[in-house]
Amino acid sequence: MMEISIVVVNWNSGAQLYRCVNSIFQYSNDLNVKIIVVDNGSSDNSLELISEFSKVKVIKVGENLGFGKACNLGAKNVKSEFLLFLNPDAEVYQDTLQNTYNFMVNENNQNIGVCGVQLINEKSEVDYSCTWLPTFNTMLARSTGADRIFNGWSYFMNNWDHKNSRKVDHVIGAFYFVRKHVFDSVDGFDERFFVYLEDLDLSLRIKEKGFDIYYLSEIRAFHAGGGVSQQVKARRLFYSWRSRLLYVFKHFGFFQACLILLMTLFIEPFSRSFFAVGRRQWSSVGQTWQACWMLVRWLPRWLLKGETRP
Repeated sequence: MMEISIVVVNWNSGAQLYRCVNSIFQYSNDLNVKIIVVDNGSSDNSLELISEFSKVKVIKVGENLGFGKACNLGAKNVKSEFLLFLNPDAEVYQDTLQNTYNFMVNENNQNIGVCGVQLINEKSEVDYSCTWLPTFNTMLARSTGADRIFNGWSYFMNNWDHKNSRKVDHVIGAFYFVRKHVFDSVDGFDERFFVYLEDLDLSLRIKEKGFDIYYLSEIRAFHAGGGVSQQVKARRLFYSWRSRLLYVFKHFGFFQACLILLMTLFIEPFSRSFFAVGRRQWSSVGQTWQACWMLVRWLPRWLLKGETRP
């Protein structure tokens, strides 16, 4: 049976969630699609909007578990051969699911563990949705702001137009089509990552198992992205920094990770503020330092847990 289980993690996504779910049912074609919406304690009307879809399984957890933990919860007890982790601000097109499924079941593609597709944004432009696996140098450039000046120093694949299909190191979690047995073989997402880099960490572990990750430019999906309040932007930056530290202490040498911690704490807030002033984005300066204060308050609790030990 051509079955796909689609996990959507929702947190106050409003009408975006409705459009996401509606697109799946509209364009499921011959596939048997099971949709699991994990709601991370939303306070808006997003769940009411999808109440007409009786076949959607909704898991209400009553609090914000973070992306990775909610994904693991949604994937629990799933029996289908494939899992698709889909953002609520994404939508599929007419042949997105069917063609991705056909690609993955092709006998020549059995070593491909994860597949991503070309993502189109609200401006009808191709989003750059693939990355390399970060190295110490690229992560150091990220934490100092040097990657803003020298694109070649970034682990984001910004120098490639994403208009051809190829093997990559990572496709972002907005559309992450993975074999269930591959996902299970690495024990799913690392739930220590609240949001950001949990998908990159998953891709690294899948590649270490010997599976390939593939980007399909011939297949498209829509991904809006963005749309957060000023307060949430500061919190998002904090979570981004926090996830970076979790990632480097997990995968890099101890002293390399310590250096990136110092650069993140003492260099990046200044470099971000400098670029924000140059663009006259005064609110971004305040958000950067709000995020920095959140990081300073979190670090002692994290260090006391001993999670920085290699």
